[in-house]
Amino acid sequence: MRLALQPRGSMGLATAYRFPPKSDLNTPMSTFVAIDFETANRSWNSACAIGLAAGQSGRIVGVKSFLIRPPTPQFEFSRIHGIRWSDVCDKPTFAGLWPMLLDWIDNTEFVAAHNARFDRKVLEECCAMHQFAPPRHPFICTVELARATWGIYPTTLPDVCRHLGISLHHHEPGSDAEACARIVLAAEAEGWEFPRS
Repeated sequence: MRLALQPRGSMGLATAYRFPPKSDLNTPMSTFVAIDFETANRSWNSACAIGLAAGQSGRIVGVKSFLIRPPTPQFEFSRIHGIRWSDVCDKPTFAGLWPMLLDWIDNTEFVAAHNARFDRKVLEECCAMHQFAPPRHPFICTVELARATWGIYPTTLPDVCRHLGISLHHHEPGSDAEACARIVLAAEAEGWEFPRS
């Protein structure tokens, strides 16, 4: 399935998907959110976009992208993701988006990301800048998951998507987040289970 992608600069606010409380989930399948950050420059707190994909009961139940106004107009990575200061100068800051991001993360079992160390660090540094407590959710790295489940090398997101037949518009954060979520769902279909204590 090809994703219906928004044109660059059109990402905006929308009502976030709200998961039911964990106690209402009558399924062994995991409930999670996959995230993907794009950054403006080499500063960890320079998030300029985020994609989120909510997974529940073995399916994708919501996908959304948000543009973020970073702390400074310094953009080094526009050649990678196509986002420029002019696209984000009038968008919400990370602090302005934080309540909505929490709506996506609350009541999930874990957060997934492809190369989770990067996305977790961006999340933590953006939270630290605004004096927010970062979510305590465990992170699942789909790079490691793809290697352990299918032995895929190299394990870039495009490589894994090609192997699994997942459609991808790389560096569009909603597409990257949805692809990451679909990797988790594919691994669950192969028998992987989130390690619950």
